[in-house]
Amino acid sequence: MQNPSDQVRAAEETPRGYGSMKRKEDARFVRGRGQYVDDIVLPRMLHGAVLRSPLAHARIVSIDTSAAEAHPRVHAVITGETLAGLGLAWMPTLSNDVQAVLATDKVRFQGQEVAFVVADDKYTARDALGLIDVEYEPLDPVIDAKQALAEGMPVIRDDKDKTDNHIFDWESGDRARTDAIFAEAEAADDQVVVVEDMLYPRVHPAPLETCGSIADMDPVSGKLTIYTTTQAPHAHRTLYALVAGLPEHKLRVVSPDIGGGFGNKVGIYPGYVCSIVGSIVTGRPVKWMEDRSENLMSTSFARDYHMRGEVAVTRDGKIRAVRVHVLADHGAFNGTAQPTAFPAGFFGVFTGSYDLEAAHCGVTGVYTNKASGGVAYACSFRITEAVYLIERMVDVVAHDLGLDPAELRMRNLLRPEQFPYETATGWVYDSGDYPRTLQVALDKAGYGDLRAEQAELRRRHDAGERVKLMGIGLSFFTEAVGAGPRRTMDIMGLGMADGAELRVHPTGKAVLRISVQSQGQGHETTFAQIAAKELGISPDDVEVVHGDSDQTPFGLGTYGSRSTPVSGAATAMVARKVRERAKIVAAAMMEVSVEDLEWQETGRWQVAGDPDASVSMAEIAMASHSNLELPEGVEGHLDATVVYNPPNLTYPCGAYLCVVDVDPGTGDVDVRRFVAVDDCGVRINPMIVEGQVHGGLADGVGMALMQGIAFDLDGNCLGGSMMDYLLPTSLECPSWELGETVTPSPHHPIGAKGVGESATVGSPPAVVNAVVDALAPFGVRHADMPLTPAAVWSAAQGRPLRTDLAIT
Repeated sequence: MQNPSDQVRAAEETPRGYGSMKRKEDARFVRGRGQYVDDIVLPRMLHGAVLRSPLAHARIVSIDTSAAEAHPRVHAVITGETLAGLGLAWMPTLSNDVQAVLATDKVRFQGQEVAFVVADDKYTARDALGLIDVEYEPLDPVIDAKQALAEGMPVIRDDKDKTDNHIFDWESGDRARTDAIFAEAEAADDQVVVVEDMLYPRVHPAPLETCGSIADMDPVSGKLTIYTTTQAPHAHRTLYALVAGLPEHKLRVVSPDIGGGFGNKVGIYPGYVCSIVGSIVTGRPVKWMEDRSENLMSTSFARDYHMRGEVAVTRDGKIRAVRVHVLADHGAFNGTAQPTAFPAGFFGVFTGSYDLEAAHCGVTGVYTNKASGGVAYACSFRITEAVYLIERMVDVVAHDLGLDPAELRMRNLLRPEQFPYETATGWVYDSGDYPRTLQVALDKAGYGDLRAEQAELRRRHDAGERVKLMGIGLSFFTEAVGAGPRRTMDIMGLGMADGAELRVHPTGKAVLRISVQSQGQGHETTFAQIAAKELGISPDDVEVVHGDSDQTPFGLGTYGSRSTPVSGAATAMVARKVRERAKIVAAAMMEVSVEDLEWQETGRWQVAGDPDASVSMAEIAMASHSNLELPEGVEGHLDATVVYNPPNLTYPCGAYLCVVDVDPGTGDVDVRRFVAVDDCGVRINPMIVEGQVHGGLADGVGMALMQGIAFDLDGNCLGGSMMDYLLPTSLECPSWELGETVTPSPHHPIGAKGVGESATVGSPPAVVNAVVDALAPFGVRHADMPLTPAAVWSAAQGRPLRTDLAIT
């Protein structure tokens, strides 16, 4: 057993501060010792399964559950009628809509939940689904968002007494000023207006672990414990209390290890609620885990935006204004994980990274007979669509004006001296050196040499030689992340502040409790490093606790790259609070005035000018628990609590360059190189940052080239399995080439901006721009994602495909 003095010495010899260190959590993950929801087995636990609608739109005539209920191993069959009797038939979504838990009047998308069976084991539960007889009256489905508002179309949400499929209209920017600039551009000889229509198709986060929950209602204590795959344990607890009418202090939500979320695990799904009802009805724990097809067909999708972009630009390449109209397909229920009072959220950053005179955007949301859409899939609430739009439009402008895309961007990027910069839509970017970031990417890629190689390949192609055509695609993005400012952020009436609690034990070891939830981001390492640097101890001596609403302070969880911008800031602030308390104890220990002490990066409070008079954090921690006489009114023990409300969002940026080789005969696309230069402010653990960027780049390549869920005209989901919904592997990804610039956020306590979603935001337009650039010899100006071989070949033939609908 190590004595206290040995522990103090060992802590002092351990390196401190930021830098690459192996992830602390990987010790269990690489050994297969992680604990996920499906690993949890409780005594007397039962299993649930969901009966789903085979039709996209139909009235429910009757549901006969008698045969299933008669099964000897079935304990309960729950229907919408059952839930209606409990007041649970409908639940609120995060966008202030309502969603059916189990369908009562009609089904509104293929895969919608109709009934829930609770049985002895998962096999019996699934088999018993076949014993339920549902009679449907088929209705015409609404699949095409472009037709959703047409006269005479079936009304999907008649439960809301609606007479059409309209959800909302939202606009951002100055319409009058923008229209005036466009009128000038249309009339002037030295200006042009460039227009393009594009689709950001419906995609799915497809995490490695599907969604699930275990509900355990204790009939004696009245306490309900829910083990669930959620990115936001505290938000779920509050919403469960609101939906079920249970006292919140009698609810405990536990998120164990989460096998990826990417936004898919922000919302509450009917299966979660059904497991709770199942436990209440049976008096036993009930586990529900969806299979892969259920996850792909029925959990929240993302994107599905039809966009028209217009740019007013001078002929020498100065972009004056941008005008946008968007048609947003939100499926049958508006379930966007939306943290603002504005239904289209962060689409307001559609102005991108450019200095514009004016901008205006209008977004119209519509219902269709598809699963609920609008999840924040590895992006911040419409930022991905907004960045894609502006970066495609910049390339279209370059094409039409005959300008180099890199030069066009360099002419219009914001300059360092312009920060903080208020955009034409009212967002205040905090910091950045955009031209330098772009130049680093161009230099790293050898841009001039690439263009020379491309010209030679095109010469050979024009001469009749069969060669692959090379494409070079650029994108520059600015993200708005860290959902948190009180004046703009709100989910279901909840503020966006995050709490942090820190306690240093007598031996100098610390426990940090945070409100964000890791799904692979390395929180247990990163947040330990933040606290350790502020306290002057080793990260190995900081335990990070998260994922348990009974053990952690309230917060809105992890999504929108808010972990480091919000909870990381809270961690730094609470550690500084503890450090200041330690200063008082140190002064008492050395019998000097508090004002005489200086903090040393080595983790010691030292008497100014006297290096021999100092005490370490571990020594202070032990003394704080002793009978040391402290000033009157000062408490001992080193612990503190902080609630952090960010004054603004943080704005990471990046410059990405993609090189592809396209076979015009087959449409095959090979990503040869990808250079990604990110500015995410101060980097706490560069190795973790690089891992986040690697994953996001692979995500972006997948969305650009293969990911996309289409529907036939009957509303059948054509992406319900991994045979149909393709994800990228190492074979489709190059060796990523990463670079960085650093401009700290001026309002963040440690200058960090967040990076978890940057690569997913910036990479799709870079890949698409590269493919379209490769097809330039065929006169291709634009092609919609996913750029599958069929789509690329069709574009080269002048017959572009519509990728959101499969007309069969």
